[in-house]
Formats: sequence, structure tokens, C-alpha cells
Amino acid sequence: MRPLLLALLLVFTAMADPKLLTWPDLTGRPRPAPDATISYGADPHQKVDLWLPRTPGKHKTVLMVHGGCWQTEIADRSLMNWIANDLRSRGYAVWNIDYRGVDRPGGGYPGTFADASAATDALRDAAARYQLDLTKVVAVGHSAGGHLALWLAGRARLPKGSVLHAPKPLPIAYVISLGGLPDLEATAASPDNGCGTEVVARLTGSPSPTHADVFADTSVPRLLPLGVPQDLVNGENDRIIPMRLGTGYEAQARAKGDRVALHRVAATGHVELIAPDSAAWAKTVALIDAAFAQ
Repeated sequence: MRPLLLALLLVFTAMADPKLLTWPDLTGRPRPAPDATISYGADPHQKVDLWLPRTPGKHKTVLMVHGGCWQTEIADRSLMNWIANDLRSRGYAVWNIDYRGVDRPGGGYPGTFADASAATDALRDAAARYQLDLTKVVAVGHSAGGHLALWLAGRARLPKGSVLHAPKPLPIAYVISLGGLPDLEATAASPDNGCGTEVVARLTGSPSPTHADVFADTSVPRLLPLGVPQDLVNGENDRIIPMRLGTGYEAQARAKGDRVALHRVAATGHVELIAPDSAAWAKTVALIDAAFAQ
């Protein structure tokens, strides 16, 4: 196990309510495997795991984005294997992306965002081969991945002068953020968040003549309205992501005209959000089902 991840596991386990799941409760389970791993770049972290249902025909597709405080040392795409497997068993294809974190060469700004974009757009190249239906893509992101999932849905609204701007990003039809950190400015001003505040500066980069406002193309509220429905699922007992980061973003998105709902789940911390036998995940599955039914 990575040293930083082990240290954080010990800290968060000590902080946790004994009735709540800890990270070892999840990561100690047998880890299911994907059906294929696809590279979208030369770096070892520029990969996507594809989970395919056994049903024939075109598959409804979920774009999945892992968290880990935007740091590869803390987490990679494999942390999502259990819920990806659960969705596969329910008939969904899962496109579980990875990206270079701020702690890897090329990560931070713009690399982390560029990776998430390239991994998402690579869906187009894989769709025909794997029978993936891209008419409606639902994005699900956990923690820092909640920020990236929402950001991916807002790429069409990126400033044209941004190095992250792309003319035809893959459209995201619906976003579900699980204990996410969409507002980077609020996160940077919240020392009680489990990721800390310094990581935000590593993610957004330092101000420069060509990138004076580092939040303009990185923080989701700056891209509002996203123009797609959004659900936020947050645990009432989450000690890593303060609830106000969810309620604050919900208020901003609604004020801009977006359709957004915050779902607060009782007796739930941060781990339950990606544990397939939890009440929080049952809620998320219901939201995914409803999103594809619309």
C-alpha cells in the first residue's frame, strides 16, 4: 500500500465514527477486475478501465471519475472497482478514467484537466468497438472526482482563451457528484476539508500573465450554468468533505438556473459513498436509473 495512502487511512480511521465504514473496510474486499484497459496517452496513468455488461446490444454508459484529493499517491481508478462492478452487474457499461494527479510529472494545471478531458473524449473512439451508447452519458465522480465530473460537463463553457478549451468536447448529459469538491475557491478557504488547502494551488497553478485568474477555467461555479441536471450525494457524517461545500455549490448552481439537488444521507461518511452495499450507493443507483430513464 502507498505510504501516503496508508497514513491517511490511519488518520481517517481514527477520526471515523466506529459505526461508519473505514477505507480498509472497502479496500480489504476482493477486488473485481475490468473487462479491458485502454490507453489514451503514453503515461502509465493515462488509462481507462472499461467494464462491460453481459447483455447484448448497445450499452448505457457511465463515465466514472475517482477522487483522492487530485493526488495519484492517494488513489487511482482502482478505488472505484467495487461500484464499477456493481453497475456492470446491473447492465451498465462503465468508463472508469484515470489521470495524472498533481503529484505526478505533467499533473496539476493544465495536465490533470487535460488528462480528464482526453480520457473522456476517448469514449468516442471506443464506442463502436464496445457497443457503447453515447447518446446519453451519465458522469459519476467521487470526492475530487466529483469536481472533475462536474467540470467535464461544463467544458463547453470554458473560456476560449484557456489552454483547456476544446471545440467539441464529449457531451455529458447528467452528473452525480458523491461527496464532491466542485468549488475550488471554497475548498481553498476551508482548512477543515480532508484534502487540505495547499493541494488546490497545486491543481490550479500559480497566477501568470496568461492565466491571471486561476479559478476561471478550473472551478465549477465559474462555468455555471452547466445546462445539465446534477445530483449531489453527501454523507451527513462525512468528516472529509464538509457539508457546506455541497450546500454552497447547490445554492450557486440553482441561482444560475441549473437543475441541481443535494441528497443528504444519514449515518454515512465518505467511504460509504463508493461502497456497493451502502444506503448512499443505493441512492446513487436509483439516481443513475432515473437519469437514463429521462
